[in-house]
Amino acid sequence: MIKLSSKYRVTVFACLALAFPAIGQGTYSDYQRAEQYIHFNVNKYVRNVQVNPHWGEDGFCFKNETADGHVFNQVSYRNGKQKPAFNHNVLASLFSKEIGEDFRADSLPILITKYDDNMVSFILKDDLFTFNTKRNELNKVDNLDKVKKNESVSPNGKWIVSVQGYNLWLTSKETNEKVALTTDGVERYDYATTFSWYAVTDVEATPKYDPGIYINWSPDSKKFVAYRMDRRNMKRLYLYQSMPDSGMRAKSWYYDRPLPGENTAKMLEYFIFDIEKKTQTPVAIDPFADFLVNINPTWFNNSEQVYFSHFARGYKSIQAYIIDAKTGKANRLLYEESETMVEYQMMFSQLTPDNRYVIWASERDGWNHLYLYDVEKLQLVRQLTKGEFVVRSIEHVDSENIWFTAGGREADRDPYYRHLYKIDFSGSEPVLLTPENAEHEVRIAPNGKYFVDNASCIDMPTVTNLRSMNNGELISEVSRANIDDLLALGYRMPETFTTKCRFGKTDIYGAIFYPSNFDTNRQYPVIDATYTGPQAVRTPKSFARGYRNGEQPLAEVGFIVITVDGLGSALRSKEFHNFSYANLGDIGSDDHIAAIKQLAMERSYMDTTRVGIYGHSAGGYDAARALLIRPKFYKVGVSSAGNHDFRMSKAWWDEQYMGLPGPHYIEQSNLTWADKLEGKLLIFAGDMDQNVNPANTLRLAAEFIKHNKDFDMFIYPNADHDLYSYPYIIRRRWDYFVQHLLGVTPPPNYEIKK
Repeated sequence: MIKLSSKYRVTVFACLALAFPAIGQGTYSDYQRAEQYIHFNVNKYVRNVQVNPHWGEDGFCFKNETADGHVFNQVSYRNGKQKPAFNHNVLASLFSKEIGEDFRADSLPILITKYDDNMVSFILKDDLFTFNTKRNELNKVDNLDKVKKNESVSPNGKWIVSVQGYNLWLTSKETNEKVALTTDGVERYDYATTFSWYAVTDVEATPKYDPGIYINWSPDSKKFVAYRMDRRNMKRLYLYQSMPDSGMRAKSWYYDRPLPGENTAKMLEYFIFDIEKKTQTPVAIDPFADFLVNINPTWFNNSEQVYFSHFARGYKSIQAYIIDAKTGKANRLLYEESETMVEYQMMFSQLTPDNRYVIWASERDGWNHLYLYDVEKLQLVRQLTKGEFVVRSIEHVDSENIWFTAGGREADRDPYYRHLYKIDFSGSEPVLLTPENAEHEVRIAPNGKYFVDNASCIDMPTVTNLRSMNNGELISEVSRANIDDLLALGYRMPETFTTKCRFGKTDIYGAIFYPSNFDTNRQYPVIDATYTGPQAVRTPKSFARGYRNGEQPLAEVGFIVITVDGLGSALRSKEFHNFSYANLGDIGSDDHIAAIKQLAMERSYMDTTRVGIYGHSAGGYDAARALLIRPKFYKVGVSSAGNHDFRMSKAWWDEQYMGLPGPHYIEQSNLTWADKLEGKLLIFAGDMDQNVNPANTLRLAAEFIKHNKDFDMFIYPNADHDLYSYPYIIRRRWDYFVQHLLGVTPPPNYEIKK
């Protein structure tokens, strides 16, 4: 079991060398303290929060962070003992000679790409090197046979398929003979071309044809699967860049984007190509609208069949097929449907190693569980897991067992904590392999015999263990996160809580963030840090997310900040999740309000007469909407990049969680409720946001103006969707709450530095 030093369960208060003494909340000194906790500044105060292993034959290598820098250690699978993964002094010396710079052995700036017991490959300054750990030899890999982005090489290395002029070409690497596999590809209706929903194009520039390629090779290198993508009906959204890189003329940009319900989606149809016969066989599945290509064709070991599945438009159903590679015939293995939605995050599957079965995840019994399907008989064999818990992922499968993660199975634990389990194909009782009451982030060794477990909670630093895949036996403790420097700042651990939902029955989970100079005799305004996008859980579960977020810095300024995951959010039962279906306008506000009121009954320092809310993207929608539908409770809001009207948003997200457009889209638009605005609201967006178009923010502003409402707004020049982490944005958020919730003047023009 994890044993935690008592020093991590208490708060250590330190004397900080601040420009002014702390005399209240929202002061210059509070801003200085808060700045240290911003995610891009706070990382330097912690070490070994997460171990990411590089797997070898006899052990794995990991980056061990030290007080002076870092070294790379090897951990033995057999006994868990550690030793240097290579001679750091020799490598530093060799690098100094090769690069012409001085390198320290205790802080080599390398990115490992491959590791085994005799050879390490890594990148330094964009160059690839190999280091023989036995002979201490360094080699720069100069003559890489680099594959162009429009090319794909067969597994046996004998063939290259490339996309050129909208068509596919086959080249023999042995003879350089080149033949066309297709001839009917045209612009915006081409073969195997990669596509990004977020790529923006200059309206005045001639589009450059510079495609990437995506195909699936068969194991024997004799066939491949490729799609033909039809984008001819797609429409565009536009961005107006007031400050281009050069010149005084503003620029306009466009990107392809279907809106909900529009018949403008890109369509996919699949083909199987035979390299030897030079043939193209259509897969007998009608072209379908594609938003998320997350379930890609998978070849069987015999290279004669392909496993494939796809959603229907609106996400109410999904089908899985076994495809004959010779004829293209598609035999349906299963059909999954729902009156609400088939959640794409809960839909994952895997072929067993012998290709006899497909392991399929489904919420059909009300909880996400695993089901076993017979590939030959095209029928369900049995349900593998049962109970009131949620299977989160399939981590590994061998000839006898399945390893999966799940949350909510262990009694009296946070249902969002992931644990690793093992189960056999009979559907027997799962074996728990990660016993600690914590969030477990696991990494499985390629040999399927060992796993690395990063176990933590938001108030418990990470303990990383090496364990056996067979029974979870602890082989060794790999490392413990060191947060001494963080505690020396005065860091106060967040507090987790459980309350009841608005109906008084279902448990709701969240966290409270306190300032490090917290005083129970003070009164603190409460700020709701919100994101109720139904695909997400807002409350951090791991220590890494617990100390590295926007909540702690905001709390340091002088607030109590909370996160809540109410009805309709992800990773609970199907019934719990369905609450938000076609009901995103609810934003869980009544659960959040109920939680804040329940918490305040036992915490007199929480001032529920001064409650604010902030959020980004879907959270930006929430923050604005809270002031529109619950103005008596929420007094101040900061909304960034909000998707304020689902009719203007990206089709795949809205159709997944709202269904196809109808009157509910209009009713749940923030624009419809603009005349209800009370309190103080700041809305802003980046003018180059290709995720949530800034027109959402501008149209909401227009509605506020129409109804003569007071509000604050700005557009951040040249900022994309990730503007929430910009220093200026962070400071303006602090300022707005300090001014309107604390009622004091914020420090003028405070500059946050990285």
